[in-house]
Amino acid sequence: MAVTIKEVNSQSRAFKKGVNSGDVLISINGNEIVDVLDYRFYQVNKKLELVIKKPDGKTKKIKIKKEEYEELGLEFDSYLMDKEHSCKNKCIFCFIDQLPKGMRESLYFKDDDSRLSFLFGNYITLTNLTEHEISRIIKMRISPINVSVHTTNPELRCKMMNNRFAGDALAALRRFSEAGLMINCQIVACPGINDGEELKRTLTDLEQLGVQCVAVVPVGLTRYRENLFKLTPYNSKTAAETLEIIESFGDRLKEKYGRRTVYAADEFYIKAGRELPPPEYYEGYPALENGVGLVTLLREEVEFALEDLEPDSTLDQKVTVVCGECTYKELKKTLAQINGKFPNIKINIRKIKNEFFGGQIDVTGLVTGGDLINQLKDEELGDKLLIPSCMLRFEGDVFLDDVSVEDVREKLGINVKVTDNSGEAVVREIIKRG
Repeated sequence: MAVTIKEVNSQSRAFKKGVNSGDVLISINGNEIVDVLDYRFYQVNKKLELVIKKPDGKTKKIKIKKEEYEELGLEFDSYLMDKEHSCKNKCIFCFIDQLPKGMRESLYFKDDDSRLSFLFGNYITLTNLTEHEISRIIKMRISPINVSVHTTNPELRCKMMNNRFAGDALAALRRFSEAGLMINCQIVACPGINDGEELKRTLTDLEQLGVQCVAVVPVGLTRYRENLFKLTPYNSKTAAETLEIIESFGDRLKEKYGRRTVYAADEFYIKAGRELPPPEYYEGYPALENGVGLVTLLREEVEFALEDLEPDSTLDQKVTVVCGECTYKELKKTLAQINGKFPNIKINIRKIKNEFFGGQIDVTGLVTGGDLINQLKDEELGDKLLIPSCMLRFEGDVFLDDVSVEDVREKLGINVKVTDNSGEAVVREIIKRG
């Protein structure tokens, strides 16, 4: 396979050597270029020999000398240089299968692409990997690789993923471990299925593989589960029982290896009615993308931000901050610290019930614009409304239900500010005049 070059930076060495848009890149230093991983891995050397196929069909060898890691300056039709690999599984807990019809098309795409794991930290199930891709990951020493494990019981993994090859795919995990690659793992815990003794088995197996980090998150269930596998959400009792397993493993690993390795998502603590651990517990927050330590980090960032600020009693304004139900109590307690230095700022923390997904989804990042508007439309919101950017898609313009920030602004008739998800950003926006 070869890839067509879309554009060439006119200041690059490749352009000066005669590489042009429309040329086809066949190989670098004798290595076939299939996609972005090949291109990025093989272009770093100082001496390169490119095999290029010109539009007239003639093949040309081009030698280039450059600085190590200097970019060749080639651009392609897509970032990956070919199509994304979609998921072949039909997991019993898949959130995408629980979305309602009529949402934007991109939300229904299930990626399971090892290249996205390397480039952006996405998690993969391993069921998509060919022998070529496994060998390539080991050869290139791509690390860390992020894996959605869920269970190391092969039969149970096949059942949970509705894929008869899901158990066999675990062999790749062992090969990556034996090659010395750093592995981060994710477990979506489903009550009565892969928690309890099965979770103990999985954590024991992952310890033996020497993985870098394991994040355990509770299954999220929406109301759109017609004809799907019957699952129940965690309650305070089952959350506490699962949390006990996770923490006991983490404590033992901390004592044995000097690091905790295994962490529970914040939701487990909140559902179990437990205090969230202090910052040092999370050892640098290695699993934030799985909702592990987010609340503690926010609290820590707010405290640090306030340390550098002088008290000001002249600030007199009301600010409304929205969040999901899950983090409401913690956020309210955290932001109350601001009044220690700014006593006349009224901070209204408003939790939004996720009616869009049926009421059981309570995390902030899945709050929709429609629910936000419906639940705030008759309230006195003050001078401005703060929305965390995690509620919006990457472009920062619309919620999951395609309601825009401008829609919220118009419907509620209030100045809307989108803040980064850091505590410092929230503090700065709350105390900012206007």
